Amino acid sequence: MRPTGITTNINVPDIGEARSFYADYLGLSVEEMNLGWVARFTTPDGRAVVQLVSGDESAPVDSAISVHVGDEVEAAYEEAQRRGFEIVYPLTTEPWGVRRFFVRAPDGTVVNVVSHSDDTR
Repeated sequence: MRPTGITTNINVPDIGEARSFYADYLGLSVEEMNLGWVARFTTPDGRAVVQLVSGDESAPVDSAISVHVGDEVEAAYEEAQRRGFEIVYPLTTEPWGVRRFFVRAPDGTVVNVVSHSDDTR
């Protein structure tokens, strides 16, 4: 697998309440995306990114990080299965335009391995 990017996912009870800390105080003032249950904030230059998650829309748990893999999501899924890693959420095409699965790392961390429809590197 060759990641094209990694984003930290922070579980918060309420994205609206968390916005002032992450956007105003920390300077992650560009809201790139907000689906109500997940929102991505970046610095104006795009060098720092965080996602706030208040409860995944379709997966049974929230993930700690999102690993972007471009068009390699199917291969990453097959490799995770081959290695015997626990698949927490199966490979799924979501209505908001991503194809993803959740895998549990040996340390217990839940990782969202994801391909965005516009990320086919």
